[in-house]
Amino acid sequence: MDIENTALKIKECKEEIGKGIIGQKEIIDNVLIAIFSGGNVLLEGMPGLGKTQLVKTISKVLNLKFSRIQFTPDLMPADVVGTNLIVKENDSTKFKFEEGPVFTNLLLADEINRATPKTQSALLEAMGEKSVTVGKITYNMPKPFMVLATQNPIEQEGTYPLPEAQLDRFQFKVKVDFPSLDELSKIMDLTLGKEEEKINSVLNDKEILEMKETIKEIPMADAVKEYALKIILATHPEVKGGHELSKKYVEVGASPRAAQGLISGAKVKAVMEGRYNVSFDDIKYIAYPVLRHRIILNFEGITEGITEEYIIEKILEDLRVV
Repeated sequence: MDIENTALKIKECKEEIGKGIIGQKEIIDNVLIAIFSGGNVLLEGMPGLGKTQLVKTISKVLNLKFSRIQFTPDLMPADVVGTNLIVKENDSTKFKFEEGPVFTNLLLADEINRATPKTQSALLEAMGEKSVTVGKITYNMPKPFMVLATQNPIEQEGTYPLPEAQLDRFQFKVKVDFPSLDELSKIMDLTLGKEEEKINSVLNDKEILEMKETIKEIPMADAVKEYALKIILATHPEVKGGHELSKKYVEVGASPRAAQGLISGAKVKAVMEGRYNVSFDDIKYIAYPVLRHRIILNFEGITEGITEEYIIEKILEDLRVV
């Protein structure tokens, strides 16, 4: 599939998703960018803002196999990845692997921070290596595979913060804000109206894999690549290229995985806009969702009320385009 057709198909997807989801255009863009660059997404927002509905709509439009896991404090790792069952066959007893809900294309991990760290970490291998190991056997995930996790803000009761290793496996962290008055009015019309909006499938799994390969071939100038890597280095307090704010307020900067997410996401952004090359603006756009969960503030940063968004903003302001 060529770049023009890829851009056209992504545009069709956005229009179809827009039928079932009011507003949230930036969130839809970010989730589609993650899907076509092979990443996972963490959606953060208060309950009732349509995070689950968004994921369901996307799975329908992309025609992907969809599973949902509602994370709760008593959920066990075996409930996520599956377990070995003892079965009797022809007078002999043997183990048979029963697949868990993780074996799907699009996995919705709902309220992921309600589960204990032990269960949260059951997703680590699936998210990073696209495989699951149970006992001594490794099982590969279907292709494409991605995790769309939702979490309530940490301030809420009964939540377990996600460990840094798990957060780093999410390409993007996207914040879901409360809708405006106009959007709220349209949501009421859509959800309380007599007729349900018909949502059509636009793609299938084979086409998505083809599109991902096409996007990988998008060229990136050395200057743009260097700019992306300098942004990552600027988040580190301990390196030579670290930003002044990072040195003062940041405990830990972004990982090399952030650089991969930044570059692969920028390529999808370029294709979405029908361009054949990656621009500096693509990098700037992708920087916020890629970095906001990977910058860990130190005690001074937290007490002074500094936010990750503020540090990203200042890095982008001060870093000169080559």
